[in-house]
Amino acid sequence: MTAASQTRSLPASVTPHGGLPVRVVVMGVAGCGKSAVGRLVAQQLSLPLVEGDDFHPPGNIAKMQQGIALTDEDREGWLRQLGAELARHPEGVVLTCSALKAGYRDRLRAAASGLRFVHLAISQAESLRRVSMRPGHFYPPSLVASQFEALQDPSAEPGVLTLAGDAPLESLARSAADWLSGTSS
Repeated sequence: MTAASQTRSLPASVTPHGGLPVRVVVMGVAGCGKSAVGRLVAQQLSLPLVEGDDFHPPGNIAKMQQGIALTDEDREGWLRQLGAELARHPEGVVLTCSALKAGYRDRLRAAASGLRFVHLAISQAESLRRVSMRPGHFYPPSLVASQFEALQDPSAEPGVLTLAGDAPLESLARSAADWLSGTSS
């Protein structure tokens, strides 16, 4: 298949669920595949992609590089900026963001009516393996355990699809895009 035939030709104006545009957060712990799956979902649904890591202030990046886990206070401004980005895209958007705690997800929901989440769930061992294989990334393997300590399972929340993050990227993206566009069974 060519890239063009794999890409969904749904315009960003498609509003399959309750007349609301598709706005979604691809979430999960470090190394779960948020960026890769988010990019594919955005392509398939013809939506803009907002990479949440790009909005971390320099102080947050420095802390993580030093192996210091971020606190709720550290994430406050970051979440505010991500909420503003969601609001800036009323026509639809795919955002990648760890969104580990229910309170973080609620803040993002407050910024974007009808916001949905695709949670890429992986084991701590798999997260550690993947993060260890990312040379040059600011997030060190030593912080993986803190991600699992902070993670509050979103699967019982409305508007959440949980997928096994160890599935092939294309399969994950297709499942997410089908769910978001209302074509999944």
